[in-house]
Amino acid sequence: MADPEPNLRLGRFVEIPVAGEAVRAFVPPPLPPAPPIDVLPLLDRLSLAERALGRLDGITILLPRQELFLYMYVRKEAVLSSQIEGTQSSLSDLLRFETEAQAGQPIDDIREVSNYVDAMMYGLERLETLPLSLRLVREMHERLLQSGRGGTKSPGEFRRSQNWIGGTRPGNALFVPPPVTELDACLDALERFMHEQTSQLPALIKAGLLHVQFETIHPFLDGNGRIGRLLVTLYLCVNGVLRKPLLYLSLYLKTHRADYYRLLQEVRENGAWEAWLDFFLAGVADTANQAFDAATRIVELFKEDRERITVESERAGSALRIHDLFQRNPYLTANQLVERTGLSAPTINAALAELERLGVVEEITGRKRGRVFSYRRYLAILSEGTDPIPAAI
Repeated sequence: MADPEPNLRLGRFVEIPVAGEAVRAFVPPPLPPAPPIDVLPLLDRLSLAERALGRLDGITILLPRQELFLYMYVRKEAVLSSQIEGTQSSLSDLLRFETEAQAGQPIDDIREVSNYVDAMMYGLERLETLPLSLRLVREMHERLLQSGRGGTKSPGEFRRSQNWIGGTRPGNALFVPPPVTELDACLDALERFMHEQTSQLPALIKAGLLHVQFETIHPFLDGNGRIGRLLVTLYLCVNGVLRKPLLYLSLYLKTHRADYYRLLQEVRENGAWEAWLDFFLAGVADTANQAFDAATRIVELFKEDRERITVESERAGSALRIHDLFQRNPYLTANQLVERTGLSAPTINAALAELERLGVVEEITGRKRGRVFSYRRYLAILSEGTDPIPAAI
């Protein structure tokens, strides 16, 4: 009887010495998987995901300020992606930090999230002059770890020492990524797959494959998860699946993190790509539908509040100008409003009192000086799902 065909989807293990013990590090096979992905069982999921993305793309065209929704959504993703890595900042903390209002959480946590916003926006802008590439990935990584706790973890450089996932050392780790000697070859194959056309796989499927492969290679000492999640959105933008970078999977992965980690490991151990892609495509559809719903409710909220101010306020002109600025940032101080509108402090204070009376904004410090106002209902929609993960989990 002939020997069974070897499963080319399975990687190989390389035994290496680390800190005086022999460790088995995993080297994944290059993409695309062989045997090829069985796309047929995934077609329904793929269709739902593509439809949800199309709907999201459609409503962003109708938004009065696309850049405003993007500005806030990028910050929400930064918070969620950083929470998965263990920070305890909320969206409110980040926005208040950016408005130089009170920071309610450890400054290092907020700085990490703020760095993520910077890395993400840098990557999106850089795509206009540089293709999606290892160089771009390194440049974003340098931004991500430019200050705070990641500053000592070789920002912008692929690792030159062994890392591991789970456990206290490589010898008891859940997973040990490729050794440094294999890293260049793995990364070169990953970059080639970003640009290959031969497989004719749909862009959404390729994005799902790229994410897992990047996480498996784990090329940096820190920040792999955040860059790996961002890679999905960048890839979909480059390939025309998204016109605006509004798909961020961190809320879905945060909510289903046990399944996420299990499926990553099943790809590595068993080559179970289809199970991962089923989960990934469900996440894309779920995330796009949530973003569509949030965008719809935000548009409706702005419209309702503008109508209420126009009809019920005795200071509609100044109140509408202030409401306009609260759409750009749901936390503002009276001094900032004076600076940005050119209106006098008494006019601003009177208009803020009017907006408080109408239930549009509320003062959140309880102080007489340095007061901070919040656009509460807007913030509530933006903040859905961004409560920090309990530390015990």
